[in-house]
Amino acid sequence: MALALDALRHGWPVRIGQGPALLPAETGFAPGEDGPRTGHMLISSARAVTLKLANQREAAVPEAPVRIRAAEPFTLDLARAIADPALDLEYPMKGPFAAQPLEDPEAARTAMELARLAGILPAFLVGLDLDEGAVQRVEVADLAVWKDTRRLAVASRARLPVEVCENAEIVAFRSLDDMREHVALVVGTQSGERVPLVRLHSECLTGDILGSLKCDCGPQLQAALAEMAREAREGGWGVLLYMRQEGRGIGLINKLRAYRLQDQGLDTVDANNRLGLPTEARDFPVAARMLELLGVPAIRLMTNNPSKVAALQGVGVDVRERVPHQLPANPHNARYLETKRDRTGHIL
Repeated sequence: MALALDALRHGWPVRIGQGPALLPAETGFAPGEDGPRTGHMLISSARAVTLKLANQREAAVPEAPVRIRAAEPFTLDLARAIADPALDLEYPMKGPFAAQPLEDPEAARTAMELARLAGILPAFLVGLDLDEGAVQRVEVADLAVWKDTRRLAVASRARLPVEVCENAEIVAFRSLDDMREHVALVVGTQSGERVPLVRLHSECLTGDILGSLKCDCGPQLQAALAEMAREAREGGWGVLLYMRQEGRGIGLINKLRAYRLQDQGLDTVDANNRLGLPTEARDFPVAARMLELLGVPAIRLMTNNPSKVAALQGVGVDVRERVPHQLPANPHNARYLETKRDRTGHIL
């Protein structure tokens, strides 16, 4: 799995099971004067709808895979124009295309998931005649093994005085071949007598570090730490789970692509869908495993999202209470918060 993800990021082809070779449209390269050519592509359902493939179902599952055929062979340049909605205005005329049956739907879904995990656009050239030595092989079952949370373990821990509370400890977690290293910050003294205040916070470089006003991530992070420090002063404690899943699991670059689409008028959900990516791709089983390794049997969860409560309960976390975590809007994130409320069920 790790080799397959690395291959996709570097533009090398992969083969899933006994299926055809798949070359990532965004990063791919291959020898030849004009590059590779093939008659088929694998794209997301959302992109298929954008391309007006009338015989495709509505994009209820936007990231679902669709195989398309063109009258003329796809080149890498054309494939990238099809994959990236940022190029829709530059290349408005595409097609005609016809949807084709998927020979192995599970392998196709695995390919789309691999693209998301690699942080690239979910689109592939299919069936290229490539040197087998250049193709990285992976099995459908490898994805489930890679996601097995039993592989996650505590890698290191240390005392870490922070601005809001000097009595804090940071704990780092690592899995065997997953390069993402999640951390937890335990604020106050861990005790079985009090149910801790917990915040599951997805990494947000733009909000947490750069102070972006487009989201509420940075203020939510700081407010959560402040509230945990208050708990610690009153004899309680808190746990911040800082998850390395930028953009709710779609990656930093794809999140910035979504930002660009939002600047064109789309909301958060529609921007992700236009990219062929899920609105919600956070790894809640990993959060549950982190709590298990920390010895936290029950939590009071700071969130405005009932779906997050349900997701954690669904993977075995005992959520005793949902603690509201609402902060004021600003002119730049008001629509973002309205979308959270109206389309993803946040209580705001």
